[in-house]
Amino acid sequence: MRKKLVIIGASGHGKVIADIAEKNGYEEIVFLDDDTSLKKCGCYSVVGTSENIMLYQEYDFVVGIGNSKERKKIQNRIECLQLPLAVLVHPNAVIADDVFIGNGTVVMAGAVINPGTVIGRGCIINTCASVDHDCSISDFVHVSVGSHIAGTVNIGQKTWIGAGAIVSNNLFICDECYIGAGGVVVRDIEEAGTYIGVPVRKLSIL
Repeated sequence: MRKKLVIIGASGHGKVIADIAEKNGYEEIVFLDDDTSLKKCGCYSVVGTSENIMLYQEYDFVVGIGNSKERKKIQNRIECLQLPLAVLVHPNAVIADDVFIGNGTVVMAGAVINPGTVIGRGCIINTCASVDHDCSISDFVHVSVGSHIAGTVNIGQKTWIGAGAIVSNNLFICDECYIGAGGVVVRDIEEAGTYIGVPVRKLSIL
């Protein structure tokens, strides 16, 4: 049987996922997107909207949307419909044997995930990011391009670790935080919000 995949979200991120899917042996890849003006995503066809999910029950699914709230909403719907969710790991990623990776998670090229780590559902471990030993990365977290999570870090749901950010070891970051690009986290973060700088501080809204 041909390996077939639906990617929801026809974007640049989706194109990267499609490339990983091909490298994982998927022979047929199509996109769904709620922007009905889109007909192609790279060389792949956009064949409908997210309302057409049930037309593709013989396919695996993955959500190619960067926004964590949207990614969670759509993945939850796929799970409620009991449709299969892919786990996609680029062949040039380095994953320790005991790492657990939840359904719908994508691990990009050059990423490193070290022993004892648990990665939740619907996560993005992006290009050349690293997650060191014994970390817990909750559902729908995005560890962005070139960011680094040191050992024994616990990151809450729907948190975004920005490009090039660093999280020091033995820390806790709560749900729904945004760590700005290049930020350095050296203390626990217990309040949701946007944090920037070296070391990071919460961005005040005036």
